[in-house]
Amino acid sequence: MDWDDVRHFLALARTGSVRAAGASLGVSHSTVARRVEGLEARLSTRLFDRNRDGYMLTEAGSEMLPGAERVELELAQIERRLAGGDTRMDGTVSLTCCDAFVSSMIIPAVAELCTQHPGLEVAVANDSRSFDLSKREADIALRILARGATPPENLIGRALVPVTLCNYVGLQHAQRLEPSNAGTRWIALDDRKTSQLMVDGSSYPTLPLWGAFSSIESLAQAAYAGLGLIMLPTYVGDIDPGLCRLSVPDLRHVADLWLLYHPDLRLNARVREARTCVKTALLSHMERFQGKRPADATLGPELAPGAGGVVPTR
Repeated sequence: MDWDDVRHFLALARTGSVRAAGASLGVSHSTVARRVEGLEARLSTRLFDRNRDGYMLTEAGSEMLPGAERVELELAQIERRLAGGDTRMDGTVSLTCCDAFVSSMIIPAVAELCTQHPGLEVAVANDSRSFDLSKREADIALRILARGATPPENLIGRALVPVTLCNYVGLQHAQRLEPSNAGTRWIALDDRKTSQLMVDGSSYPTLPLWGAFSSIESLAQAAYAGLGLIMLPTYVGDIDPGLCRLSVPDLRHVADLWLLYHPDLRLNARVREARTCVKTALLSHMERFQGKRPADATLGPELAPGAGGVVPTR
């Protein structure tokens, strides 16, 4: 049995869609379909039922799934252990990052590392979904965990910098959207419960929530358009020229940014150097993560605290 065929079988079993399976493997949907059909032909059994809702495992497919997953784990373990002793600085290091704002802080340092080691290649994925480091879906993960939370026991982790929440308003709408003005409201994330908890812990808990936005970028765009007040991490909001802080910013250390990796890769030379590079880069931005800024006395009088209730973010 060809392991490549089994990989395609597993991806399709987990996603139920040839397109989603192809995306997860970095191949076309037709490749997934061809591989699975070839596997079924060689086994002389149907592994999936096809219908308009997608691909569903047959009884035979369900019987095959646990064994295929065991093989996947064994091969991943062998690969990790072999990679763990690799002392070369040639090859690829894969990094999954929680968002593009964090990756923008580390990529210049990573570029310098790659200049020093021309054989080193780096793959960066800005994706908040969970990557399975035991299967080497990534070598290093940067993830935001709630304050006091700890990473999975099978990973080595270090909390590098705090994630500090702050209140912002679109710069062009700051006077109209004073918290004391009628009609001022908070803009909500699509996770309404989380948004309500954030508002309840702010200095303006009685302002209503409005809308539902799924990303940091769309939340900021809503603020630019004057739809309401928002809360963002300071590492995002304080560098955005289209936003300004409220005079009561409610700085709150709500989470931490962790660097995570699998213990089998702790001695891998290129992964070790990449970890050090990423850690150093993020620590150099500590004040941005803490929400520290130049003294307000340096700000223009029209936006200083008490003048319109907002302060500029830069």
